[in-house]
Amino acid sequence: MKYADYHHLNHVKEQSKSKKTLWITLILTLFFTIVEVVGGLLSNSLALLSDSAHMISDVIALGLSMAAIYMATRKPNQKYTFGFLRFEIIASFLNGLALAIIAIGIVIEGIKRMINPQDVDLQLMLIIASIGLVVNIVLTIILSRSTKEEDNLNVKSALWHFIGDLLSSVGVITSAVLIHFTGYYIFDPLISMVIGGIIFTGGAKIIRESYSVLMESVPEQFDLEAIREAISKVEGVEDVHELHLWAVTTEHYSLTAHVFVRDSIQPYCVIMAINHLLKTEYGIDHSTIQIEDPTILDHGEYGKQFLLQQA
Repeated sequence: MKYADYHHLNHVKEQSKSKKTLWITLILTLFFTIVEVVGGLLSNSLALLSDSAHMISDVIALGLSMAAIYMATRKPNQKYTFGFLRFEIIASFLNGLALAIIAIGIVIEGIKRMINPQDVDLQLMLIIASIGLVVNIVLTIILSRSTKEEDNLNVKSALWHFIGDLLSSVGVITSAVLIHFTGYYIFDPLISMVIGGIIFTGGAKIIRESYSVLMESVPEQFDLEAIREAISKVEGVEDVHELHLWAVTTEHYSLTAHVFVRDSIQPYCVIMAINHLLKTEYGIDHSTIQIEDPTILDHGEYGKQFLLQQA
């Protein structure tokens, strides 16, 4: 039988702006990655090679982000009743993990080169880094504008990749200038390690945000106790319990709650009032409110205490 469940909230994301942004970014990144890998190998610069390794991770990250956006447009079915929105968070988690692993690799290689310094081709290193700086500035601006128009953790994770790239390009140029004037090749791995630390910070931030969504924690912008109090003030509501609030993905929030209501009031009116409150005051479109009677449904000690207070 064809799946035809009713959803008052469409569990999909179109994100046309994010799609266009990521396609442009992916094409430009892929092109410059090839240029930087070749340049890094020819110049023997760790700073440049670390930047090129990061660019390769950018290509993979953008590929994941693109896949996530297309998955998010798929409709819910009998197995995936929330649709495929959570794939966006999984992709973001993997992107953050990739950033952290690459950063650790850069630091390890930097330590090795500090112990055994190597010569680098400063002119080629400077040319490639300068081109990279321009490309990364353009891409960072494009992605930054996109995040302002559509909230998407995938685009945010991609933006962090390119902020890291931008800093890497600045670091490579700074390294080349310092080596030129001082003759100390140790600046190449030293600056690479600083870049690695910055990249790790961005990766850790993305991991933390996506982990919170995957663990279905209460989103940071919501105060669960304040919401409980607001629901309690709805006419007819006498108690709120079993309150859960989580994000399926960015900007898609779900809430469930059980409430005791007065016998003299129509339960459906209470549900409508609570749903209206959640939507207008908190932007929560997907809510499931269950009306309960403690004299019929066993609530253990909690229910007994409630009935005693009512008496």
